[in-house]
Amino acid sequence: MPYRSPITDFRFIMDHVVGFDQVPATDRFAEATSEMCDAILTEAAKLSDEVLAPLQKSGDEHPAVLENGIVRTSPGFAEGFKAIAEGGWIGISASPENGGMGLPLTLATAVNDMMAGACLSLQLNPLMCQGQIEALEHHASDALKETYLPKLISGEWTGTMNLTEPQAGSDVGALRSKAEPNDDGSYAISGQKIYISWADNDFTENVCHLVLARLPDAVDGVKGISLFMVPKVIPNSDGTLGARNSLRVVSLEHKMGLHGSPTAVMEYDNATGWLVGEPHAGLAAMFTMMNNARLGVATQGIGVAEAAYQHALAYATERKQGKAGGTGTIAEHADVRRMLASMKADVFTARAISLANAVAIDMASATGDDAWNARAALLTPISKAFGTDIGVEVSTTGIQTHGGMGYIEETGAAQFARDVRVTAIYEGTNGIQAMDLVARKMMDNGDAAFALLDEIEAAAEAGKATLPDLAEPVWQAAETLREATEWLVSQELNDRFAGAVPYLRAFARVLGGHYHLAAALTDDAPRTRLATFYIKRILPEHIGLLAHVREGADDLMAVTLDDLAS
Repeated sequence: MPYRSPITDFRFIMDHVVGFDQVPATDRFAEATSEMCDAILTEAAKLSDEVLAPLQKSGDEHPAVLENGIVRTSPGFAEGFKAIAEGGWIGISASPENGGMGLPLTLATAVNDMMAGACLSLQLNPLMCQGQIEALEHHASDALKETYLPKLISGEWTGTMNLTEPQAGSDVGALRSKAEPNDDGSYAISGQKIYISWADNDFTENVCHLVLARLPDAVDGVKGISLFMVPKVIPNSDGTLGARNSLRVVSLEHKMGLHGSPTAVMEYDNATGWLVGEPHAGLAAMFTMMNNARLGVATQGIGVAEAAYQHALAYATERKQGKAGGTGTIAEHADVRRMLASMKADVFTARAISLANAVAIDMASATGDDAWNARAALLTPISKAFGTDIGVEVSTTGIQTHGGMGYIEETGAAQFARDVRVTAIYEGTNGIQAMDLVARKMMDNGDAAFALLDEIEAAAEAGKATLPDLAEPVWQAAETLREATEWLVSQELNDRFAGAVPYLRAFARVLGGHYHLAAALTDDAPRTRLATFYIKRILPEHIGLLAHVREGADDLMAVTLDDLAS
């Protein structure tokens, strides 16, 4: 089945579930009218469905390769990227001062969702560019902005993020890459980086690497890290391209999936770079890019989940087997119906969380309100972890729905699972996202979480007048989560960490109940039936998850390494 962008879902969630109407009501985003949003979503859907989706299989069967130091990309990817760039989609939320559209991140999130569902391997490239654009907008000097931002926004150049090193993994503070000052204000960057997505390509004239490295006077740990712009080709003073820089792609990784997206080992040998932001403040600058990327990666998981669901639904409604009645297809069987309903309900939940996250970021940007900033910060790890977990789970369920045919590559069901698996790992593993939620995001003693729970309970209380059978379980779930949160913020960090993953999952489950209830209250019969399925059958998972949370760390850490090895 060809992929079809779910425009109706985006408009419904924006209009009825996550309060997007607040965004165009601000001066900052006043141009994001309903007509403008419809036009953006329609054109992005056309690009995704007609141009990008046909490249999905090509990227899998004809991976990017490294030949004589040059990365050769999958057939059709150059044309696909050109279409993305010429449509202005890379700079959809970038500042108009540098050629961007200046539209809300909520719209960019919807567009990224569609593009990821169409062809994740290629969509990863503009996503990385968007993260770099945001980091430069917030932290770079005017000179760097003038040189790099217009080229990145236009798609003439592309961008990457270079954090990880072989010996460091997720411990960024252990990096060893060095930056030595040159006489002209630039720096000589040396070191090796791994897992660099889209480190090179054969369809743009330059690739711009944001690289974390240490200055000679840097202290150990994360406080001694600086950020540098290190381009593949060094721009001349007039903006034209000059000499090739002293960096190279050492090798490309052989991966489980995302074959069309080249993932490289990079080597910098006294390469010329320029400081981005203040010395020793590189991690803060890079986190600007990473936070953007974490919401973007959430949409990757959701987009692939959508595509996997569509693929499974098409198969289940065509495959005839047994005597279940109705059409005689496997979709008439109760267990297959359970799988399909679970997939659709969870895609809706994850998408609503990510769009609510984007609305909070837009409102924080437009108003400067601390409460919106806190809401955005709270939702970011939930969006990333839950969105990508659902991508993995729905893709796996999609294979199961196909039965034996799901295990056969020709059906295409397995590619979704292989491609999306890394989204739960990169940009901070989902375990790290959960630890961030229960630690850094709870440094306010849970105030942001409690404010969100207040809204959920108020909406459920109001909903009891119309749909008491759905509203009451949502209210009770929010209250149970509130009690667990009160317990959590009183605990030591290790006790929090022991239950971090189930806590994040429980929070997402309760948010799902909230958003499905909002959908049901619109009196849309299909959405009410889906909400009923979610609230009565899936939402109750939060009870067991929160029981896990409140056990703390003692019994977990009492399981010794010898126990595990025996």
